[in-house]
Amino acid sequence: MQYGARLSLLALGLVLAMSGFADEADSLAQRLERMERLLDQQQRQLERQAATIAAQERRLQQQRRALDSLNRQALPATALEDRRGAGPAAAAPAVQAASAPPAQPVGTAPPASTSEPPEVRAIPELGGVLTPRGQLILEPGLQFSNSQINRLTFIGVEILEAFQIGLLEAVDVDRDYLAVSLTGRYGLTDRLELEAKLPYVYRKDRRVATIPDVEGEAFSRTLDGDSIGDLELALHYQLDWRWPGNMYYVGNLRYKSVTGRGPFDVNRNGDGIETELATGSGFHALEPSLTLLYPSDPAVFFANLGYLWHIEDDVNKTFGQQTIGKVDPGDAVRLSFGMGYAINPRASFTLGYKHDFIQETDTEINGVKLSTSSLDVGAMLLGYGFQLTERAAVNLNLELGVTADAPDVVMTLRLPYTF
Repeated sequence: MQYGARLSLLALGLVLAMSGFADEADSLAQRLERMERLLDQQQRQLERQAATIAAQERRLQQQRRALDSLNRQALPATALEDRRGAGPAAAAPAVQAASAPPAQPVGTAPPASTSEPPEVRAIPELGGVLTPRGQLILEPGLQFSNSQINRLTFIGVEILEAFQIGLLEAVDVDRDYLAVSLTGRYGLTDRLELEAKLPYVYRKDRRVATIPDVEGEAFSRTLDGDSIGDLELALHYQLDWRWPGNMYYVGNLRYKSVTGRGPFDVNRNGDGIETELATGSGFHALEPSLTLLYPSDPAVFFANLGYLWHIEDDVNKTFGQQTIGKVDPGDAVRLSFGMGYAINPRASFTLGYKHDFIQETDTEINGVKLSTSSLDVGAMLLGYGFQLTERAAVNLNLELGVTADAPDVVMTLRLPYTF
């Protein structure tokens, strides 16, 4: 009996142990299943976060490209020749258009690029923002200039203040100059720009003197002339130098050809007096210059210093009784400075001054060397710029003469268009 009872108790213990193991196995299986479901949820969350990060990165790249594009565009201001592209270009600093905000915040936007100089649009010859690489700007232009000279000269002897013996000469000279031009600018690199300009020139001079000639008639003479002017080629290069502060430096080199009709190429009468006016200088010329730009939002301060070198030539022509030999036109030191100011993102103006110190011209006539007087040509500069569209702008530049040798007024209208 005792042996049988022991066997029964042992069997009962085995059954209970196996039942506990089964319950524990079921509990482990349930925990594993819950962990797998939790891992799946976490994996899906990680995938959604990765997709969100990728979308934000794409939007950030789009914003960076948009900012880079805006930094390259020259909205109305000048040049500093056109951008300027530019190209300059030339009335005031380039102003960036505001871009639409992102749908949701993606962090701090990258700072705007400062690798390009600001533009002074209304006066592009001074230099400014360069045309980006591979971009072309065509700029039709119209320039009008007028000079009037009214001079009263007494030739004789003044005995008393109100009593003179001699001749009074009153001269009235009126000169008009009109040029229609086409200028092209192309960005060879982000720092180097090529420029070409070809004008068509019309000139008219009218001179009236009150001194009677031998026949008792007053002297009056009118001349005009029109033809292609002198072709100009120029290179503009932004120097990699920013000292002091945030200063920009643009080096310029301009070449002027002799495609126009020079003063020794026009038609003359039997006495050697010209019967038409020249439309070109008749001499090759080179002009290196340096442009300095200092932005101080919303203004840009600019200055330009250059030297115009006319190349001497042997004319070797005879007009009437005069034989013209070597001619060395006077070189010139050229200085200009001013300020461009942005009124709003589309409109701007420029205020400045320029002065040319022109040296004497040496001419060999019948073997004798003669020299003229030096000249000082100074003018106030007023420039206005307006951005019509993203690609088209209009610039108006006025030069008001402030010295006796300067034209009374020079008005230039430019319509740059970016391709």
